[in-house]
Amino acid sequence: MDKPDLRHKLVAILAADAVGYSRLISVDDTATVASLDQARAVFRESIEANRGRVIDMAGDSVLAVFETATEAVIAALAAQNRLEGLDADKAEDSRLIFRVGVHLGDVIEKADGTVYGDGVNIAARLEGLSEPGGITVSEAIRSVVRGKVRASFDDQGEKSVKNVADPVRAWRVRGNDSLADSGVAQAALSPSPRPSLHEMALLLPDKPSIAVLPFTNMSGDAAQEYFTDGITEDIITELSRFRSLFVIARNSSFSYKAQSPDVRQVGKDLGVRYVLEGSIRKSDNRIRVTGQLIDAVSGKHLWAEKYDRVVADIFDVQEELTRRIVVAIEPHIDDAEREKVSRRRPENLGAYEHAIAARGKAHAAYIHSDAGLRNEAMSEARASLAMDARSVKALQVVAFVHWQRYTLAGVSDRPSEWRAGIEAANQAIELDRHDSLSYTLKAMLLGGAARDAGLAAAALQTARRAHELNPNSSSALNTLAYCELGAGLVDLATAHVHEALRMSPRDPMRHNFYQQLATACLCTGDYINGVEYAHRGLADAPDIPQLHGMLAMNLVGLGEIEKAKDAFITASRLAPAWVQRGLDGGFAFGAPAHLPRVTTFLRVAGGLESPTAADALR
Repeated sequence: MDKPDLRHKLVAILAADAVGYSRLISVDDTATVASLDQARAVFRESIEANRGRVIDMAGDSVLAVFETATEAVIAALAAQNRLEGLDADKAEDSRLIFRVGVHLGDVIEKADGTVYGDGVNIAARLEGLSEPGGITVSEAIRSVVRGKVRASFDDQGEKSVKNVADPVRAWRVRGNDSLADSGVAQAALSPSPRPSLHEMALLLPDKPSIAVLPFTNMSGDAAQEYFTDGITEDIITELSRFRSLFVIARNSSFSYKAQSPDVRQVGKDLGVRYVLEGSIRKSDNRIRVTGQLIDAVSGKHLWAEKYDRVVADIFDVQEELTRRIVVAIEPHIDDAEREKVSRRRPENLGAYEHAIAARGKAHAAYIHSDAGLRNEAMSEARASLAMDARSVKALQVVAFVHWQRYTLAGVSDRPSEWRAGIEAANQAIELDRHDSLSYTLKAMLLGGAARDAGLAAAALQTARRAHELNPNSSSALNTLAYCELGAGLVDLATAHVHEALRMSPRDPMRHNFYQQLATACLCTGDYINGVEYAHRGLADAPDIPQLHGMLAMNLVGLGEIEKAKDAFITASRLAPAWVQRGLDGGFAFGAPAHLPRVTTFLRVAGGLESPTAADALR
């Protein structure tokens, strides 16, 4: 017996249903059916004008799918706008009014075009949460389309819905302008490309928001910088675990290191309400920690604390500071949530100091592509493990350095580097299953070797776990986007990169985010924006080979072959091994259409294939 032809796809699903249809039929069936026929025609026109496909119009319902989230929301807004005028001459209780739900999710598509799965169920449940005449969308949709449609979004909170295991975050959509009827007019709602975050004012998030500035080392000993930075990073990490807070990522907070910025300006730069700043003085076995929490809008000090303790009590101080912050800015977090502050503590303070020194050097090695710093980081990590074999932070550094060597360096034995990195990440996870960074590092390693379908699935699952454990981690989000791109989930990846940019708007590694966006555009054929994002990344980091490679491939998509050749030459000079893997079809793209396009476009840019080879793949 032949297996059914079933395909998994990521689509935007629109579900609509009439309000009080049975009552209206019982009152005047002829007029109601006529209104229903008119409404169906409006939905079909709006859906098809925005490149959607109607799946079903059974009874008084509508089900449709779209390739992009933006087109689904534009179609929903256009349909509701037109429907509002259809029965304007009727009494309010005689009008046929629809509710609409839109979700971005995975579906199973049969050969006849019908779709099934959780994605459809969630869209239908969102429709039930919508007000009459309104539209409710999921968090996935809102993340993708915000800034691309003339609409605002009201948070309806997390909702438990029937037959769906996890709560669904729902958002009410309100159109800001009257919308034209044509698909061409609707397409104009999507700017090209979105402005980058440093080019626009940042609105305060819809939850308490905070940035923790790097604490000042008051010890008079430069060797204590790593210790001071490590304490600051740990406070950021602990705050980041709370879903009800918005916490600026470490990289953006640390862009103010060795400065004395105006806290109100920091609030504007990062788009946050609160700022924590402080200092640490360490001498012999004593330590003094000060901290002050400031309202960045008013400049008012909310509280200030000073702790004089023995050095061994530093982790008590960390926890106490974090609890004070949480109580001050989000008093409604319950006691069970506050227990997240209590974490697995290092067992040896000396090992901790070596580990955070290793982390600082590994981070610097990545920024500067410095093999010497990688070696120093590994030595510090090994010293930490010699003192405490259960040092999670040291194991994370080991995994990170092996990932750098596997991905970026021209090492002779890449498989050995990969296996060593996976082993270190797994050990860190075994020691602390609630540390997001360990899962992030493992997902980075799995994603780099994701040509194996099994590894691609494992990479995505691991990255999702990292994000779940720390929803405010920009590195977890960016890694999730990387794994999603490898799996062909381009819309989700794009949404997550933009979220990461908002969490870390001053990130010195921002070029990584732009690289992901340029890659996403290459996958979807949006080559104009792909070139723009690659240029934005190169403006921040002109020597990143992957950005030159993405620029070359997007330029081939535009047919600008000579410019593509120049970008290819630069990428080859900077990272010949990486370019060769791409020419051999070794990049980690799992979607059937993406890898052939990427490989062929790179070969065309390198002059290994005729430009005509790219024509069929554009």
